[in-house]
Amino acid sequence: MNLKLLKYKRIKGQIELKTGLHIGGSKDEIRIGETDNPVIRNPIDGFPYIPGSSLKGKIRTLLEWHIDDKVDPNGDVHGCADLNCPICRIFGSLNTEGKAGPGRAIFRDCELDDDSKEQLKKLKEEKGLMYVEEKYENVIDRTTGTTKQKGLRQTERVPAGMVFNFELDYRVFSVDSDDGKMDENLFNYLLKGLQLLQDDALGGSGSRGYGQILFKNLTDETGESIDLANLGKPAGL
Repeated sequence: MNLKLLKYKRIKGQIELKTGLHIGGSKDEIRIGETDNPVIRNPIDGFPYIPGSSLKGKIRTLLEWHIDDKVDPNGDVHGCADLNCPICRIFGSLNTEGKAGPGRAIFRDCELDDDSKEQLKKLKEEKGLMYVEEKYENVIDRTTGTTKQKGLRQTERVPAGMVFNFELDYRVFSVDSDDGKMDENLFNYLLKGLQLLQDDALGGSGSRGYGQILFKNLTDETGESIDLANLGKPAGL
């Protein structure tokens, strides 16, 4: 296979939270009175962020569900040796027989914009919350309608209305002297993935209302606006 990097396409914009977002972090220890389920934070300033890996994993999953014959019967991540497979070509594949080269999409971590940081600073000053809201949930006994013992749990969420800066880069390769035509065409699949994510949920507990997002002010590398509501249909969808 003859592979040559031609250029990068780019999407920039914002992600607005329509409902609270929980993307889990880890704690070295749990202290009495602290939350059970913290969100992931930048260890330098303590502000929550959206990892690029969370965006990549969810969009890949949604596209695997959406495109015919991409869901592995064992539940594994899709991988194949098809040079023209949109999943393997865009996101990469661990299949050692694959010939598509490296994954095309590069998902950047998304940091809060300045206005959102100021709002969360005020939340910390007024309520003592570390840049998040704390949501309590119960496990209900279906017979008695009461809370089960040890059913109460506490979860951190980034509040609705917060805005994150979003950036995604997309490599365009010429494969076997095709002048990048296949990668240019498959870029529309990636845009479809962003559209699907808006209709679904990001992070945990999506079925309970968490993680509804909206992509805003999307532009390409030339500054031209990207309208997810009026996408062209990629071949195969």
